[in-house]
Amino acid sequence: MMKTLHSLKTPTPHHLLLLSLSLFSLSLLFFFFFFSPLKTTPFTPPHPHRTFPSLLPQIPPQPIKVYLSDLPKNLNYGLLEAYWSTPTVDSRLGVDPDADLRRLIHRTKPDLLPYPENPLIKQYSAEYWILGDLMTPPEIARKGGSLARRVFDSAEADVVFVPFFATLSAEMELASGRGRFGKKGEGNLDYVRQREVVDFVKGSEAWRRSGGRDHVFVLTDPVAMWHVRAEIAPAILLVVDFGGWYKLDSKAGGANSTDKIHHTQVSLLKDVIVPYTHLLPRLHLSENQERQTLLYFKGAKHRHRGGLVREKLWDLLVNEPGVIMEEGFPNATGREQSIKGMRSSEFCLHPAGDTPTSCRLFDAVFSLCIPIIVSDQIELPFEGMIDYSGFSVFVPVNDALRPNWLMGHLRSFSKERKDTYRHNMALVQSMFEYENGLPGGIGPIARDGAVNHIWKKIQQKLPVIKEAIVRERRKPEGVSIPLRCQCT
Repeated sequence: MMKTLHSLKTPTPHHLLLLSLSLFSLSLLFFFFFFSPLKTTPFTPPHPHRTFPSLLPQIPPQPIKVYLSDLPKNLNYGLLEAYWSTPTVDSRLGVDPDADLRRLIHRTKPDLLPYPENPLIKQYSAEYWILGDLMTPPEIARKGGSLARRVFDSAEADVVFVPFFATLSAEMELASGRGRFGKKGEGNLDYVRQREVVDFVKGSEAWRRSGGRDHVFVLTDPVAMWHVRAEIAPAILLVVDFGGWYKLDSKAGGANSTDKIHHTQVSLLKDVIVPYTHLLPRLHLSENQERQTLLYFKGAKHRHRGGLVREKLWDLLVNEPGVIMEEGFPNATGREQSIKGMRSSEFCLHPAGDTPTSCRLFDAVFSLCIPIIVSDQIELPFEGMIDYSGFSVFVPVNDALRPNWLMGHLRSFSKERKDTYRHNMALVQSMFEYENGLPGGIGPIARDGAVNHIWKKIQQKLPVIKEAIVRERRKPEGVSIPLRCQCT
């Protein structure tokens, strides 16, 4: 140790030479850094909408264990049998949109029945595809890469899936035109089914064990399970948005717009926003052609609540050059007209309706038509996995309603930026796809499709759900805590 210290105090000529060279090198670096002109690549500001990478690697390898509640068949596939066995004119459309398919089913009698093509029903078909995934034999499901692994003991499960076709039940009652949907009683068959589901599930050991917090209900139709929502509020709800949680429409029966189910019952902490089922066919990027129209919209002009903005936008835009505003429900009639309109337009308007969102947004994505979202309260599927600002334009309602503002904003978009939006849309189209191309929806799902991303979103909720279950169990009997709004 002493020898080492001594050698440091008395450097040799060799050490002095090395030290001199080091000091000279540092001097040169100092000179060139501060006094020489730097040759650099010109600074380019980051593009606000760069292409994002593939989302596939984000799907975790660990499966989510799902127990399928043993509901009677009449509440799911039996409902499909009832739908296809009885020819019904949808009172809201004046026709039976499934008449041709109904005749084909009667003639061929397939073992597995399809979901209705009636657009008022099909747009909410998530319930059908999720159950189809769980009904797929495990060895086949694994081939498709499903995240869900069905278990047959509820005590082993992460979640309990309740296989009630709530949308189909509600829509069959609404289509009948009997005017009993809002009433409780034997005459409302949807209400009868709702009560059957709730009584069955709440009587199970699985519900008692968790208070229903680990149960999953599909409520994609804004009016699904209308009469019993307060009873299933602790559960994980799969919804298209939070805009349908009203007891009564503000323009019906003198109801006040504040007469709604409190939002302590729905929350981004426990619930999952899922996509509507798109109604228009997929346009691939390689098939995209020049677009002649600047802005396109097809839908009902008159809406309620937050959708009142639609009527104001209509009046502002209907006579603008480069804008097409068409009255009518997209795809209920004039499907080809809707396809042509979206595929030939640069932008597709997506204003709030009776609820903040609609299937129109996903039709735009599948048509590579850049969505213009004018809906301040909107919630969107799979946020955190996907950045909608990479392919959608969000416009505050106040700005959209300023005369000439919106058109000037859209005309300012460069071709490069619009191409980037479309490229990004092509990347995420598969995330919003439910269809697996198989009869009855039973069979391997797409690894990067909508169903798997729904399972992933549910999986992300599990720590919060399990914490709530444990907290509830340790409370003394008879003690309760108030519900708190935790919407974000």
